[in-house]
Amino acid sequence: MFEKILIANRGEIACRIIRTALRMGIRTVAVYSDADSGAQHAGLADEAIRIGGAAAHESYLSIERVVAAAKRAGAQAIHPGYGFLSENAEFAEAVEAAGIVFIGPQPLAIRAMGRKDAAKALMESAGVPIVPGYHGDSQEPDLLAGEAAGIGFPVLIKARAGGGGKGMRRVDRAEDFSAALDAAKREAKGAFGDDAVLIEKYLLQPRHIEVQVFGDRHGNVVHLFERDCSLQRRHQKVIEEAPAPGMTAEMRRAMGEAAVRAARAIDYRGAGTVEFIADVSNGLWPDRFFFMEMNTRLQVEHPVTEAITGVDLVEWQLRVAAGEPLPKKQSELKIDGWAFEARIYAEDAERGFLPATGVIDEMRFPEDGVRIDAGVRAGDRISAHYDPLIAKMIVHGPNRRAALAALTRALQASHIGGTVSNIGFLANLSRQEDFVSGHPDTDLIERNLETLTAIPTAEDTVIALAAVLSLEGKRPGFDPWDTLGHWQLWSEMQRVVTLDHAGGLANLRVVARGFDMFAVHDGHRVIPIRIASRHADRLQVEADGRQVSVGIERGPHRLCLRLDGNSHLFALADPLDGTALEAEAGDRLIAPMPGFIKIVRTSEGAVVSKGEPLIVMEAMKMELTLTAVRDGIVESVQASEGQQVSEGAVLVTLKAGEA
Repeated sequence: MFEKILIANRGEIACRIIRTALRMGIRTVAVYSDADSGAQHAGLADEAIRIGGAAAHESYLSIERVVAAAKRAGAQAIHPGYGFLSENAEFAEAVEAAGIVFIGPQPLAIRAMGRKDAAKALMESAGVPIVPGYHGDSQEPDLLAGEAAGIGFPVLIKARAGGGGKGMRRVDRAEDFSAALDAAKREAKGAFGDDAVLIEKYLLQPRHIEVQVFGDRHGNVVHLFERDCSLQRRHQKVIEEAPAPGMTAEMRRAMGEAAVRAARAIDYRGAGTVEFIADVSNGLWPDRFFFMEMNTRLQVEHPVTEAITGVDLVEWQLRVAAGEPLPKKQSELKIDGWAFEARIYAEDAERGFLPATGVIDEMRFPEDGVRIDAGVRAGDRISAHYDPLIAKMIVHGPNRRAALAALTRALQASHIGGTVSNIGFLANLSRQEDFVSGHPDTDLIERNLETLTAIPTAEDTVIALAAVLSLEGKRPGFDPWDTLGHWQLWSEMQRVVTLDHAGGLANLRVVARGFDMFAVHDGHRVIPIRIASRHADRLQVEADGRQVSVGIERGPHRLCLRLDGNSHLFALADPLDGTALEAEAGDRLIAPMPGFIKIVRTSEGAVVSKGEPLIVMEAMKMELTLTAVRDGIVESVQASEGQQVSEGAVLVTLKAGEA
């Protein structure tokens, strides 16, 4: 077994690998960029080495710097994690050429599966079913358009290199194909350095089901059952589960055998995932699933497989890379219970899942029965240079119903402070009717997007509670003498509070009834409020006869209450100001986050309509299209292609005019 390994990655996966290595008595070496000098993974490892600037190509994507760090540290092996260089055959070759063990498959296997078109041809020859489509080398736009028409819309354009939803576009109509092809090629070129694509038939009721496989140097290959990853947005997974709901023994056997055939076809070693798409228009059937791709690395969602099998997949990776045989045979692997994983991101679901940056000032997760794989801590900054993943939440239960209920409870009890997160969206998704009934599909989120991302409207009791909390005094507790004024003659201590919530103003009268006890008049009824106890920024409250635990986050003229898995934002308005909290006129197009400008689609004097694309920018490895917020005339364009811009930068200004 190795004595020292280097982890060529960052964040959550680096921390996860380090923990298993430490448990096995293996010393670890972390690498970090300038943006990660104080990162958690660097502190967890036995030693850490700086490898370059904040930009990934200057650090985590630099083969030379990573290999040099391993040699400098005397590491015997390198674990690539996922993303970055994990599926780069040249990196694996460079590691081996340096006399270091690559903890992953051999370079030939990575290459065989690295190009989706070649991989599909190889799988077809191995007897693995593939999705109908065009997988040829020619990339002439007219030819691709013709192939798409021949396949029949809808089709899916996919980058032949890489993964993670980059360079992927669904096209429903022939007239939209050209623009979608251009966008997919741009994104693929930026993400993988290869703009070639393939075209596949898009299944209208698909399920994304993948199979975990493992091979060793002794010719052994096993599968560790399936994961359902159908809940996706922008072709990126959101909540995964294992096993797949509705899976029959016959289909599990067929998929498992197909995945093993795929691994044997390339003499696969280590951990890998064979991804299938299943047509579930008439249920799950063994003859209605198709090979999509093989990921030659550990997957983000591997913890759900660990939960139902009791296997530490990173430990298996280390043992197989050290030359040991697989710890278990296929007959020894069993499914125990059900598991879910939810990916918690710094992103704004209400604004199209726009990635967010910022310093995390609080991370609150349940401690009992929940596994949290996190790469950041309170006080860490979410950088614009990398993926905005904060943590993965994993739960396990004896059956699907119990595990899903545990996931919902855990999400409702969690909070990220300092930056926006998708926790509320995930909680809503965990309660979505089709998902709860065991019928997920890859379009479920898109079909229900409006309800899943809707801003929650607070109940009357929550609004009443916000009115009370907005009056909190400087001294501990809720002393009415401190919060509602001092001496009053022949009248109750009271104050009128005006709150702006969900686009409307509410005027409430708060009356003190004693220490920590209040009556709130909302114009319709009187709502009793009692503050039962306080713990840091969380209160136990009795509101209108119901006891709830409430988290509080304060800002200038704002108050955010967190309860039941939802965050309710209140702005504190001046009741005498009739224009309080009036929205901006909407005459500026502003960069929502740091990034660089890829395309400018407008010019000064142009007449534009609301929703018209004006700027295409790239941020956090995503391409964002910014549109006109209203009809008007372009007054100025303050951005140019190739320009790096900061969050809040004004890109385009509009003036009044008819579109």
